[in-house]
Amino acid sequence: MEEERLEMMLGSYGGKVSVLEWETESGAAEETMLLWGIQQPTLSKQNAFVSHSSLQLLLDACGHSLSILQSPSSLGKPGVTGAVMWDSGVVLGKFLEHAVDLGILVLQGKKVVELGSGCGLVGCIAALLGAQVILTDLPDRLRLLKKNVESNLRHGVRGSAAVKELTWGDDPDNDLIEPPPDYVLGSDVIYSEGAVVDLLDSLTQLCRPQTTVFLSGELRNDTVLECFLEAAVKDFVVGRIDQSQWHPDYRSPRVVMYILVKK
Repeated sequence: MEEERLEMMLGSYGGKVSVLEWETESGAAEETMLLWGIQQPTLSKQNAFVSHSSLQLLLDACGHSLSILQSPSSLGKPGVTGAVMWDSGVVLGKFLEHAVDLGILVLQGKKVVELGSGCGLVGCIAALLGAQVILTDLPDRLRLLKKNVESNLRHGVRGSAAVKELTWGDDPDNDLIEPPPDYVLGSDVIYSEGAVVDLLDSLTQLCRPQTTVFLSGELRNDTVLECFLEAAVKDFVVGRIDQSQWHPDYRSPRVVMYILVKK
């Protein structure tokens, strides 16, 4: 099945991706079965690039030494997200850096909106790569997010970064959608079936056909991913980015990356 998939470029990304097109209603289920069969995420180490017992994540990116504060004590609190980093965030951030270095992605001067920014690593890297970034999250996550943005983007930043509240499913403020973003980013945002509808609602509101969406996620629950893909292909062309195009030092069988462009 994988060999028959159409490989093409999507949106503003210059690399080729495997486009997901369902010929039957079971297409999303087949994609998740394929992923779990090929990558076998449960057999590999979780959090290879991060530690949830540490108060900070240290990472070199774009010639900068980033120090991302985490809040491990918040992990056990019901409903709290974005308190710590996951591998999918590191993978996405380093993928952006790698793609820009290869010349198959241009972020300089581009408007970027990040959904569920959490600790802010991905948005910070996008700003270092020259993008005009708006990092968004729920109201109770903004304090940690602002702290990380301010402490890591003091000097030598090619782009800019602003922090803004956004609850998925609510109408976004006008400055998020006008002008429409060139890119929308999200890491570990597909984590529950309940959040899928609101996430896709926000993506639909934020995106125009010229917007390119990059989503990376932890392979935890095949049912949740299947639910997302089944709904996403109704309004978006969806492609999977092969790990061969990720940063060579930041690849994980527990992570998947998709690119979406509005139909």
